Amino acid sequence: MEALQEALGLVLDWQVLAVIVGASMFGLFIGAIPGLTATMATALLVPVTFFMDPLPAIGAIVSATAMAIVAGDIPGALLRIPGTPASAAYTDEAYLMGRQGRIGQALGVNLACSVIGGVIGVAILAFFAPLVAEFAIQFTSDEYFWLALLGLSCAVLVSGSDPLKGAISMLLGLLVSMVGMSSVSGQMRFIFGIPELLSGISILPVLIGLFAVAELLRRMPEIGRISLPTPPPVKKPFEGVGGMLWKYKGGMARSGILGTLIGALPGAGADIASWISYALARRLSRTPEKFGTGHPEGLVSASSANNAALSGAYIPALVFGIPGDTITAIIIGVLMMKGVTPGPDVFTTDAALVNAIFIVFLLANLLLLPLGLVAVRGARHILSVPSGVLYPLILLFCIVGAYAANNSMLDIWLMLGLGLLAYVMAENDFPIGPMILAVILGPIVEGNFLRSMIKANGDLLMLFERPIAATLGSLALLVWVAIIVSTLWSMRRASRKATPSQSG
Repeated sequence: MEALQEALGLVLDWQVLAVIVGASMFGLFIGAIPGLTATMATALLVPVTFFMDPLPAIGAIVSATAMAIVAGDIPGALLRIPGTPASAAYTDEAYLMGRQGRIGQALGVNLACSVIGGVIGVAILAFFAPLVAEFAIQFTSDEYFWLALLGLSCAVLVSGSDPLKGAISMLLGLLVSMVGMSSVSGQMRFIFGIPELLSGISILPVLIGLFAVAELLRRMPEIGRISLPTPPPVKKPFEGVGGMLWKYKGGMARSGILGTLIGALPGAGADIASWISYALARRLSRTPEKFGTGHPEGLVSASSANNAALSGAYIPALVFGIPGDTITAIIIGVLMMKGVTPGPDVFTTDAALVNAIFIVFLLANLLLLPLGLVAVRGARHILSVPSGVLYPLILLFCIVGAYAANNSMLDIWLMLGLGLLAYVMAENDFPIGPMILAVILGPIVEGNFLRSMIKANGDLLMLFERPIAATLGSLALLVWVAIIVSTLWSMRRASRKATPSQSG
């Protein structure tokens, strides 16, 4: 109770509240512009959080992310252009509802379900995270090695239709994480005679480059060429929403829980939770034939799941330091810059901070309703910002942010180089998620593996000696078997398709 009161005192500080509101408005603006994702909003905030204490820094990212996901629904419903990938699953339903004269109702359902799904996710996070942390105190380097490897493996498995490309992306991230001096052996690696690389590549230019700069490069052809159509006015955004939520309350609760669980899987995230919840709602619906025609049932389920997934992703992030998605990977990087190492010990050493994070989550989700309504009302103005003005300003902000971390020009060049690499990867259908997760998890995998090998005198079988380690290790190996089988199967299927055309 004393820790909760202390946490409330931390959150109710006017500076923390001002940061939360400001970051929320920023997230709404970025999310409402088609193509600028919630992850990009988070990456752009990282340079600002560099100058903040841990709690307002986390509050800024949590608030901006939640708002950006909701704001991504606005251009989807108005223009049939999803603002963020998490909004893509139900864009057609919302847009077709608008064509039927129910645009206000569609956006009202999005807002209300996002709030309810987010609150469900926060409740599960606050209840289960401390329990999991108590269990995780028993972990040694063996368990942490397998857990981090399992996180990387799952990220590769769910990264797309081609696990091989996901594995290559992961290996590139591991390569970046190995630059500098080894934390265990002190060996210098891949520094190429550059003294600034002795301490490794800073996480800040990596995050900004992989997400913000790469996205700007993808959007560059649009500058000054594409103008969005004027969206229709939004009237009566909450008319009939209450009755609709009551009608589909079971699907909404199911999707909130499912979204939280999917969010907790490393590499999954809100967009996968949204698609799975939409597909499940269609499978279990009494009227599946109405899906795709402007039917609100799929809208209720998918928009409940994506915000719940944001909270779920913080369970492995806070308890184990294993990112649930790219956004929590950024959060872990920010916490480490602040001298706070996520893990089970943080629940005892920084209990007030953890409770304050839970309160910030709840506050950010409750703010979705009033601030989301403001965004819906002002959508016409947000969508009219010329890309030729917006994108250069974002690039300037990226350069200043990368330089501010270490006052180093090298970080700017690293940011631009990694941004170009991420752009080339995305253009060739290589997922970026496994790469950033590998940058975060690489040191955890390497450090814990080397410590375990030192204790076991190099005996690999000792990694399976403890029951929990053996279970996690078996799961990790099963995932890699699934990755290999899936890759071989897709290659065999591709060769079968190519054979008839060659013979003809």
